[in-house]
Amino acid sequence: MREQLEKLLAAGRDNALLRFGLGNACLKDGDAAAAALHLQQATQQNPAHSAAWKLLGKALQALDRLQEAEAAWNKGLEVAVKQGDIQSSREMTVFLKRLRR
Repeated sequence: MREQLEKLLAAGRDNALLRFGLGNACLKDGDAAAAALHLQQATQQNPAHSAAWKLLGKALQALDRLQEAEAAWNKGLEVAVKQGDIQSSREMTVFLKRLRR
């Protein structure tokens, strides 16, 4: 899956959805650094993509970049609430509570 998405990116099909999928695939592969890069790009291309903010926070947390993870989840929570994305909102609220312990 990751290789196919990387081929699409290399072919010039760069967009938020592709970057989100690639970031998700990288996270599943245990490559948090690559995931963070792709997810940061996804949130730049579509700042209203709450799931991308959620995964960006997870990638940053895995890299022990906790302040950045908190910032990503705070932004994602703001976006999710604005859009009525209840599931993402709940998940990021839990992630933030755990991080602040």
